[in-house]
Amino acid sequence: MNDIITNCRLKNGFGQSMQTTSTVQTNVQQQPSPTKKQLSPDHPNPAAPITEIPSPAMSRMGWALRTLLVSDNTSCLKDRKVGGKFIRKCAPGTELVEWLLNLSPIVHTRTQAAGMWQALLEEGVLCHVAKEQPFKDKCFLYRFKSDEDGTAGGGPTSDDVSHANDHIREALPALLHRGPDATLRMILRKPSHERTQEELELVYEELLHIAALSHLSTSIKRELASIIVFEAHAHAGTVLFNQGDEGRSWYILLKGSVDVVIHGKGTVATLKEGDDFGKLALINDAPRYTVMSGTPQKMLEHLLETRLGGQAGPNDPFLDDFLLTHIVFMPTPLLIDELAANYHADADIDLRQASDEDQEYFLTSKRRVVQFIQRWVLAVRHAVFDDPLAVEFIEELATDVEAEPALQEEASIIHHVLTQLSRYQEDRQMNATQKWKLPPNGQPICLFSGNTHSKTVIRPDDDIIFRVYCADHTYCTLRFPMATSAEVIKACAADKLQIARLPDDLLLVEVKSSGERVVFKDNDVSIPTALSLNGRIFVSPKDHLDALTPLPEQEVPTDAPDVDFEALSTKDVAYHMTLFDWDLFWAVHEYELLYHTFGRHHFNKITSNLDVFIRRFNEIQYWVVTEIVSTTNLTKRMSLVKKFIKLAAFCKEYQNLNAFFAIVMGLSNTAVSRLSLTWDKLPSKFRKLFTEYEALIDPSRNHRAYRMSVGKLQPPVIPFMPLLLKDMTFAHEGNKTSLDGLVNFEKMHMMAQTMRAVRFCRSRHLVLDPPSPKNENEIRNYIRCFRTIDNQRVLNSMSQKVEPRRS
Repeated sequence: MNDIITNCRLKNGFGQSMQTTSTVQTNVQQQPSPTKKQLSPDHPNPAAPITEIPSPAMSRMGWALRTLLVSDNTSCLKDRKVGGKFIRKCAPGTELVEWLLNLSPIVHTRTQAAGMWQALLEEGVLCHVAKEQPFKDKCFLYRFKSDEDGTAGGGPTSDDVSHANDHIREALPALLHRGPDATLRMILRKPSHERTQEELELVYEELLHIAALSHLSTSIKRELASIIVFEAHAHAGTVLFNQGDEGRSWYILLKGSVDVVIHGKGTVATLKEGDDFGKLALINDAPRYTVMSGTPQKMLEHLLETRLGGQAGPNDPFLDDFLLTHIVFMPTPLLIDELAANYHADADIDLRQASDEDQEYFLTSKRRVVQFIQRWVLAVRHAVFDDPLAVEFIEELATDVEAEPALQEEASIIHHVLTQLSRYQEDRQMNATQKWKLPPNGQPICLFSGNTHSKTVIRPDDDIIFRVYCADHTYCTLRFPMATSAEVIKACAADKLQIARLPDDLLLVEVKSSGERVVFKDNDVSIPTALSLNGRIFVSPKDHLDALTPLPEQEVPTDAPDVDFEALSTKDVAYHMTLFDWDLFWAVHEYELLYHTFGRHHFNKITSNLDVFIRRFNEIQYWVVTEIVSTTNLTKRMSLVKKFIKLAAFCKEYQNLNAFFAIVMGLSNTAVSRLSLTWDKLPSKFRKLFTEYEALIDPSRNHRAYRMSVGKLQPPVIPFMPLLLKDMTFAHEGNKTSLDGLVNFEKMHMMAQTMRAVRFCRSRHLVLDPPSPKNENEIRNYIRCFRTIDNQRVLNSMSQKVEPRRS
């Protein structure tokens, strides 16, 4: 990488320039060979458009903005004389920025406004008068393309102005969201020496979230920020380079797709957004990381030989990747067998006749297995101790190690592991009688056994009490361990409800409040915790599935403490919500993300702690909507919206991002966003704050705004769990688990990255300054059980009642 960066530094601003073209891939370029044709353009002109013609959306936006500017006699768009030339309808960048700031309350900063104008400039809707500058918040003159080429026509009519105003109201948020991307592209089209320190920092933050660069160190990414460039290829069929050409660029595909064509075979692959190519052609010696694929046994052997005993580099994640994901490709029984074989490699050898080198080899093998056990327990914690085979192996290993005088250091390590095991087993024994309950009114799961320990983990052998219904809404109450399969539950429920059908003719089904039916697989586990907020478990013959309907109480709010939310301190509520949510997050093991992604039935493992944490997100989101649409008084409803925005602010301050997202998404729900009378009455300060929060949760560019924000935080953090699960699903569905019979370890690395993010978020304990003790118990009880309706049809209907649609 250092050679690439050095060459690129010479080319990008400090060497001879190359021919330019416009660009859609971000790429890392090398110094061109004088004997080869140029395969990748140098920096294109950042003042030029990246498209030949603007998109219809941007053309329409340009028309609307120009119409409003021209119709305002006091606006900055005027005919001016520049350098002896008469320029029609132009304006300085500074005045265009100020005009846009005054146009709409959603535009808060000059940086945002400049980015919006740059988005128009990069599509050719706006242009610098001399075609020399991208958009800058300076006294450079800009004009609309229609004024430059004389197609603007006469002055706008009153109807034009009305239509322009309507369009601005609808489409300006989309332009606001395009601004940051346009600004980034503009920076990437500038030579290195023209990029300011602030611009380099912005590019660096973007590079943190590109999967293709995830294995590179921080210092390398900072170097790349100065030499990475942007290319746009507008025409389908453009050839980036030909088979056999010398490699010049490493491409990362930001938008669109690239076909890989091999002579005689045609298109062999199509690369999508996020894929990269051309890297291997740039690098003669492959980097030390990593194992790309291999058999489980060979990977473990390679790991023991190269990654233990202090051999691994600080940025080498191979060992941690293996420990976090081995259950996917190497179940614990197989891993134990392989570790035992490595530890007892001398079993058939007479050590008295072995050479000193052989004896040292066998001792080293034993040391590495012990070190592996230590790292395994450190990486996945109690998951090792939950497996009887692993516990038996550790105890046998301890006996062998203690009997070997040359392994005194390893004996100390294994003794520490046994101490951790003993403490864990004592804790399990204390909580062996844990019971849980899924209340019939759809409340979140709450511990009711009287256990006062926080961070209580739901375990597979914990009992849970729940109801199972049949088509006529009669029910039976069952009590089973959490790990009980759907097959067992449906058989028992059918027997109690006297449904005379064979087990193979029965289904276990969730019926949601919307009427949607979700059928469980027979080998599914942790069924009661996997339900939606207001879902119910039904048992039904296969041919009666269509007869299942929601219970009447599924369309009304869940039971909750009768507390006036308006009377409670917003900060106190956020504090206790964060403590409660932290305990739920703490209980989620990283493995549960794998079980959830690949399917619980593949592992026969529960995902109950993750289920409850996801359920909490949905509960907060629908609580916000339910409370607002249940409030008939307009003033009180506005006050409630304001209180929820303040609650989101406090949750963000406490770094409870899961609750922050849930609250903002609740306020963005269609049943709430349509309440125009309520929002119009809201003070502008809170409207602006909410717009900022909406921008932060904006899903565009794979939630870039959120990722950049959370990337700057230090733990403890309660992350936005649905996005982490989305990352896991994307890595799983976009990559095969095995390639030609070998484990695709690149996929395991991607999944381990997300699991490490969970670990990082709770790498420090949550310590918050407690608020006043006033109403403490009341608030604590209130936040554990919110009043919710999760049927969107019902919520929309309630919204229409409190604010009927205006004609």
